[in-house]
Amino acid sequence: MDLYSVIQYGLFLAIVTILVEPLGGYMERVFSGQRTLLDRLCLPLERLVYRITAVDPNVEMPSKEYATCLVLFGLAGTLLLYAILRLQQFLPWFFPQYHTTPLSPDLALNIAISFSTTTTWQAYAGENTMSYFSQMVGLCAQNFLAGAAGLAVGIAFIRGLSRQLSDTLGNFWVDVTRALLWILLPGALVGALLLVWQGVPMNFHKYTVVSTVEGSEQVIPQGPVAALEIIKNLGTNGGGFFNANGAHPYENPTALTNFIEMLAIVLLPAALTNTFGRMVGQPRQGWLFYWVMVLLFGCGLVSVHLFEQRGDPPFGAVDFRNSSVQSGGNMEGKEVRFGIGGSTLTAVVTSNTATGSNNSMHDSYTSLGGMVLLVNMLLGELVFGGLGTGLYSMVMAAAIAVFLAGLMVGRTPEYLGKKIGPCENKMIMLYALAAPLFVLPLTAIALTTRAGLSGLTTNSGPHGFTEILFAYTSCFANNGQSFAGLSVNTPFYNLTTALAMMVGRFGLAIPALALASLFGGQRNTPSSSGTLPTHSLLFGVLLTTCLITVVALSYLPALALGPVLERLLFGR
Repeated sequence: MDLYSVIQYGLFLAIVTILVEPLGGYMERVFSGQRTLLDRLCLPLERLVYRITAVDPNVEMPSKEYATCLVLFGLAGTLLLYAILRLQQFLPWFFPQYHTTPLSPDLALNIAISFSTTTTWQAYAGENTMSYFSQMVGLCAQNFLAGAAGLAVGIAFIRGLSRQLSDTLGNFWVDVTRALLWILLPGALVGALLLVWQGVPMNFHKYTVVSTVEGSEQVIPQGPVAALEIIKNLGTNGGGFFNANGAHPYENPTALTNFIEMLAIVLLPAALTNTFGRMVGQPRQGWLFYWVMVLLFGCGLVSVHLFEQRGDPPFGAVDFRNSSVQSGGNMEGKEVRFGIGGSTLTAVVTSNTATGSNNSMHDSYTSLGGMVLLVNMLLGELVFGGLGTGLYSMVMAAAIAVFLAGLMVGRTPEYLGKKIGPCENKMIMLYALAAPLFVLPLTAIALTTRAGLSGLTTNSGPHGFTEILFAYTSCFANNGQSFAGLSVNTPFYNLTTALAMMVGRFGLAIPALALASLFGGQRNTPSSSGTLPTHSLLFGVLLTTCLITVVALSYLPALALGPVLERLLFGR
């Protein structure tokens, strides 16, 4: 590993670690109603929003009502975005000579669900499909709203765990409003200014047509890129303004913009661990989660870097060594301005979070490098994860570890002073089993039908199988990145991936809210000599082992299915 990459990775983790506590404390003050620096500006806007929407901020909601508001909010956003996409040719800033990709009903529905669930799965090329109006009023707005809703659910989940004898989790509309006004909007404003400073366009100009050196014409798309670029990362969304996403020089022109965008993805989910520790009154619990995340993140980072730097073993005669005259490693599908280091950082950050952005083509990674990215998503997006989702995924994993430890000693498991009884276990199991119960059947259907196999236009065999598994895993994880060798703009993939997105968003959030409500209805049990300390190093080891074991057992059927389907379907 070269010195530049070591410095980049170390600096990245150092900045995140330094900012975890102040950002976590700030979010705790925002959602508990304490004073902050932005109150003078945000409080009048908050009151105006409540007046317009007739929301009473003093009324709290039980888990069912909170979950219902989440679903209705997502449905409203989906329908509004769908209408914008279907009517975009009649709306401003539509250039028919350039926006040539037809938005069929199934593609428009897929996009609407994708952006309202923070998946931002893209089966289209942005510059050839979306008008500036659709990008800003449709996609960019949903990046804000869906990200705020995810953060609200995460805060409500923590709030439920921290309460005693309470059947409410807060007010969904209040949490969404505060997430927007105090966190996402200020962060996006600062981040967008930094990106514009580095050369990311922010305009509404028509596409520019220029003559190349060879004398041919080239169309250069532009637009309000900076506004969409920052919130796609800050809100852990990931949809690109352009087809090449973060590999496009207008979205990500320099190594510094790449570094800033990766920080924007990780900072808020990482800081939520500190918010969690503060709100439940046990800061060490939050720090344990954070260091488990860092451990898993570091393992993935080192692994992908070494696999990509080593290059592709079948090309044994090729010199993959890094030197002053060549970047070395597997540079297929990677931008020279980022190299192995910047590409690896982005790939590992985005596969560990619910952000499908990329600055390199993951389909071109080595087999082991691509495997790490897939495993990151199969872990459940809990290494930092999305806004809110990463935190409650980690808590769910901790609850499974506590339950298994309780079985071994014959004691009713407890977590944060609350007992994990039959009702709590049902919610935990619903959460843990949702992914394999949807990802594996959808993958099997795609592999055994003509409509599914038609997407394998460039690869078959094991790599084609991985492309399909990767696609459904990404959609269920509300991530949105893909192996680009799979052609997914078909009715079959548009509808099945949309199903995976909705289950991944609401099928996980609802059990999490229900578990938080069950915990909130209990009285804290004083710890005793038989209580498992869930803030210790030993528990961190147990949690990490449990995570790896659960993922392995959940997806072993896919490993068994691969060789069988290769022989049956591809004749090999």
